[in-house]
Parts: sequence; structure tokens; C-alpha cells
Amino acid sequence: MPALRLTPMTLGLSALLCAGFASAATTLPATSISAEADEDDPRLKDTHTATRTATPVRYVPQAIDSVKTESLRAYGTNDLGQALSGIPNVSSGADTRFDSLRIRGFEASSDFYLDGIRDDSQYVRDLHNIERIDVLKGPAAVLYGRGGQGGIVNRVSKLPQAGRVSSIEAQGGTNGLRSLYTDLSADPSENISLRLNMGNEDTDSFRDNVSGNRKLFAPSISWQLTPQLNWLVQYEYSRYDRTPDRGIPGVRGRPADVSRDTTYGDPRDYIDDTTQSLRSKLAYELNDSWQLRHTLGVFKLDSDFDNTYQTSYDPVTNKVGRQRWQQDLTTRNVFNNVELEGGFSTFGLEHRLLTGVELGSQRRDPKLYSAVTATVPGLDLNHPNRHLSHTGPMRISSNNHTEVESQGLYVQDQLRLNDQWQVLAGLRYDRFEVDTTNKIINTRQNVDSHNTSPRLGVVWTPVENHSFYASWSKTFSPTGGGLIGITPNAPGNANNLSPELTKQKEIGVKSDWLDDRLSTTLAVYELELYNRRTRDPEKPLITLLSGLQRSRGIELTATGKVIGNWYVRGGVGVQDAKVVKDNNGFEGKRISDVAKRNASLFVTWKPEMGWYAETGLTLVGDRYADNANTVVLPGYGRWDALAGFRHKEWDVKAALNNISDKTYYASATSANQIQFGDPRSLVVTGTYNF
Repeated sequence: MPALRLTPMTLGLSALLCAGFASAATTLPATSISAEADEDDPRLKDTHTATRTATPVRYVPQAIDSVKTESLRAYGTNDLGQALSGIPNVSSGADTRFDSLRIRGFEASSDFYLDGIRDDSQYVRDLHNIERIDVLKGPAAVLYGRGGQGGIVNRVSKLPQAGRVSSIEAQGGTNGLRSLYTDLSADPSENISLRLNMGNEDTDSFRDNVSGNRKLFAPSISWQLTPQLNWLVQYEYSRYDRTPDRGIPGVRGRPADVSRDTTYGDPRDYIDDTTQSLRSKLAYELNDSWQLRHTLGVFKLDSDFDNTYQTSYDPVTNKVGRQRWQQDLTTRNVFNNVELEGGFSTFGLEHRLLTGVELGSQRRDPKLYSAVTATVPGLDLNHPNRHLSHTGPMRISSNNHTEVESQGLYVQDQLRLNDQWQVLAGLRYDRFEVDTTNKIINTRQNVDSHNTSPRLGVVWTPVENHSFYASWSKTFSPTGGGLIGITPNAPGNANNLSPELTKQKEIGVKSDWLDDRLSTTLAVYELELYNRRTRDPEKPLITLLSGLQRSRGIELTATGKVIGNWYVRGGVGVQDAKVVKDNNGFEGKRISDVAKRNASLFVTWKPEMGWYAETGLTLVGDRYADNANTVVLPGYGRWDALAGFRHKEWDVKAALNNISDKTYYASATSANQIQFGDPRSLVVTGTYNF
């Protein structure tokens, strides 16, 4: 398939948007907001992520957390790991190359979605065109297919809305942060709504010789073609050109005792990611009860990098060993989804039925070069000379072409038995085929797998404001389904394994308090990967599905308005995530980057106009940098606050991050690559609505 570009179609859409803005400049309708709506309420009352239908959160038998990006932008946050750091039992495992999260102790690097469409490519995502981030806890294969062992992350983008005002936002702050973004809306006719998000962000860093630039261009159109048929089209171009920063190594079981600005890269290092996404959604109302939907998602990533990073530490020489890699990577995803949703009654029972078919086609082409390790000079731990560069030739390490074809068929029934009891049941069948060609030695292999994923949940509402629930669900992870691809003709049975399987049992209660102003969720769960891959100790080339990885935990979240103009959002999570059975020395080890405890609490005072303020605390317990548990990342507490003033069209605010200037470690990808958290920083934001 040809590369996505700013084609005549996309340029034409842009021109249509600009023309719409011009023609609507003097006729823009007043903003349509219900008198009862509260834009400052941090709660998510209804969710589409959890059931693919519009369902009140309280009636979903599974924990789901949601964060509005507006709450994050004031602090300069444009990173998924930092955005979700206070969500109970969610932690970041990201490095400089791509987003990575742990949800309930399980890796979720391939479990990202954009508006419900799989987005599993390796890159760092931009949050400027995102309305909110939903984290669905626990297996989600019944609706989303493979993966999702600990849960999924779904970014919900900003949509065109009739009568919505436009805005322009300027931001500046510590470490050279400066950005300018516009969010433009227009209604050229009563049937068409347009929106355009675009902007640029430049930033330096508290780390030596580290900087980055982001660009965004995201037009969208919602067109009511007929009273029954709506067409939503969204396009997004995003580029992130930056200096890679692999952090610092671990020394004697702890992060190295070096200054926060110390880096070990090469002046030539860079990462340049360009992504393009085109999404189309046609929704046809068959009648008052039934709707037919078709969703198409096309995504392309071009990623180039030249990266020198640390791989070891020698206590005798006090030298940090390094390696250098170059990569040219392209990925292309195409997903088609057709769904039929409707309501009906049988014998006095009310059904909300959803059935769907998903067809996926993915391509991944990584071309990787490496340097001979001996030709990459090591650096002194405390006084690294970054100009000691690699001077030898690069050699090709891998050059693969992978094609994935997937098909999924699913059905879900939300059954209302009476005023107190509701049942959610679903079943999905998936077929997954991965085909990889090694272009260097001209060898190829194809692997085909399939699986069935069930889900069952019950909700009991004995009193109006409290709903108790219990659920059971299962998911699968096939060979080659993570980062997309296999090693053709790999020794042993690595390519002939059945999918890994994960199941979860969860109980909880969701409640509304204080006249429906405050919502809480209490959840208790057990999550098991019960046929985890582990090597046969007697036959190293043979992989067995006999391992067990388990996470048990409890979570409590609270969001909403307490009294008057006071709002809260926060939660606390406690979990025990570890390898229970293993043949390779990991038995009893905790999972890397996973804290036993984490929590956050933000308190906001925000009248309708005038001065407002917020302060919050994020707490994260100690974690290990590696699965062998050799290096400990100490726990930390980070205190943030902001103050602002809004009056009619203007909103100006200043945020202070990490007020106590606490030295902490945000994540790690190995014992030799540990990421510092940001020191104290100031971010000032000005917004004008028109």
C-alpha cells in the first residue's frame, strides 16, 4: 500500500476546514452547553471504551479509569507514562523510543488504541489532539482481540461539535518549553461541523544536549448526510524529532549516584518519528432501536533513529559500556470494523445486543544496523566525554518484512433482568496469521493461530446509588502478536507455540455520593497468565507453556465535586505482581517497573470565573529496574500545584511541578537504562477562546 501523504484528498479536507472557518467567522452559533453540565467535573459518567456501546460507567462490571487531558496540559504533560502515573496499579515502563505501560503488573506496550482502533506501533504518542485517556483494567480480548493482559489504553480524540468555540493556546516554561497550538471549530451549515487542531512545540531538557520538536496537524469533519446517516472523518499528522535519552545505569543495586544532567549518548544521536492516521466512521440509524456502524482506520509510521546507549557498568574501571544501533522502520495498519447494535425485549427482559466483525491487515519493515561493540568507546561514569564517538563501520543486523492478517467475530449482550440485576456477556473468535521474511538470508515462515475469548459480568444494584459487580474474562497473546513478527525458522519450537492465555476474576462496588456529585470505585482482582512461556531447563531450545505470572490487587478511586467549587480526583492501588512458576530463575521475582503501591490525590478549587487553584500529590512505591530484581528504583512522592485566573474569553495559569525538587526515577527499560523524573519546573499557559 502506498505511503500516506498530504494528498489532494487531505489537502482538500484542510481547504474545506479553512473555508469553513472563514465563512463561519461571523455566524458561529453560541456554544450549546446544558445548564446542568459542569465542564470542571473530572468524572467520566458514560463510557464507550468498556463495552463499545454508550454505557454508564456504574453499570460496567470492570474497573475503568479516565483522565481528561485538559487536567494534564496545564502542567506541560505530553507523555502517556507521566499522564497516567497516579492511576491505581498503572506504571510507566517507557524509554526514549516508544510508549510502554504496565497495567495491573502486565506489559501493555502493544495495547494502545485510538478511538477504539488498534494502535500498536512503536512510537511516542502526542496528546494535544486527545480529549481524554481511558484505561480499561483487565483482559479486553472479547472486544479488542489479542493482547490486553492487564488492560488497554484508549485515547479518545477531539471531535467536531456543533456550536463549539475556537481557542488558541500559548505555553512557555522551564527547560526551554515553548509551544503554540490552535483548536479551531466552525459550522459552515447545519449539517456539517469542522475542527482543526494544529501546533508546534519545542523543548530542551534538564538533561545535557537533549531537546525535541513536535508538530501536529489534525483536521476532522462530522457530516450529517441524512437524518439517519452521519459520517465522521479524522486525519492526523504528527512528527516528533528528538534527541534520545537512555538515562543512567544502575550501580551496586541502585541508580548511579550521578547528577541529573549526566548523559551517555553520542552527539549524532536522534530519533525522528512521523505518523499519519486517517479514520472514518459511518453510523446509520436503521430505526429508533438499531444502528449499523462501519469504522475504517489507516495508520502509517516512519521512524528513523541513530542511538548510542549504555549496556553495562564495570566497577573496576568505573566505565559505562555502550552500544550503537541505527534503524529505519515503517509500519502500516489497516483495520475495518462493522458493528450492529440494537435493543429488544424477550419475555420482559431488556437486551442491548452488539455484534461485530473486525478485519486487520498490518505490515512492519524494520531494517536494523549495529556497530561492533568493541568499536564503541565506554565512558567514565561520573565525567562522561560524549565526544568519544563510534568510528567503525555499521553492519546490517536484521532486515525483515512482516505481514499480519487478522479476523475477529464477536457478540455481546447487555441484559437487564430487572431494576436491580444486569448481566454482561460476550464471546469473540479470533484468527491471527503472521508471515515474516528475513531478507538477509531469504527465508520465510508463516504461523497461524486462533482463539476464543469469553467475558461474563453481573451487576447488582440493591440501592439506587451503589452497584456491586463481579466479572470473569480471558484474553490471549499469540506468537508474533506483540511487536509484530517472528524469527523465520527459529531453532526449537519458538514459532510453534499456542497462544499464552490470561484470565481475571474481579469484584467491586461503584457508588455515587453527595447527591450524585462524587463517584467512587472499589475493585479487588486476581489476574493470572497461567501458561507463561519458559525455557525447558534440560533442553534450552525448547520453550514450555508451564510458567505462571500472577497479580493480585485492590484499587480505590474517587472523582467529582465535594462541596461548592471544590473538586477531587485520585485513587490508591495495592498489588502483588510476580512470577509464580518459572524454569529460568525468575520464580518469585517481582515484575519490573511495577510498584506494590501507588496513589494520587488532586484537590481543585475552581469557581465559574475568576481565580482558581489546584494542588496534588503523586506517590509511587519502590520498583525494580529489571525482571531479575538486581536494581531497585526508590519510591517517591511528587508535589505539584497550579494557580490561574479566567475571565470570559481569557484563561491564564501557572503550574509548578515537583515543588520540593525531589530526585526520583520515572521508569527503566533495564538495569542499565533508568530514566530520571523531571526536577522542579514552571509552566505558564495562556488561552484565548473566540
